[in-house]
Amino acid sequence: MSVCQSCGACCVSFRVDFHPAELAGGGFAWGEGVPREMTVPVTAGIVRMLGTDVPSPRCVALQGEVGVAVGCSIYAGRPSPCREFDTEHAACHKARQRCGLPPI
Repeated sequence: MSVCQSCGACCVSFRVDFHPAELAGGGFAWGEGVPREMTVPVTAGIVRMLGTDVPSPRCVALQGEVGVAVGCSIYAGRPSPCREFDTEHAACHKARQRCGLPPI
């Protein structure tokens, strides 16, 4: 199991905004793209993952228990902010800290 599969802190810490072209059927998606029903429109050029813009965020695609075992229900089609995020980002350390997890 990778460290990300036992963490999930990023999925409960940050807003996830991306271009609508990454939606399923949007023409610029990886895999099948992000299902529209898992997003909310922000502007004509931005959509947001459901659950990521609330006081206690939790991405709608996150499955499992943070810090124990997690997974993404749309991993193959996840949006670019999720693809670009990695354990070397300072934001990863900050998210883990928020969740009471040790640094990697």
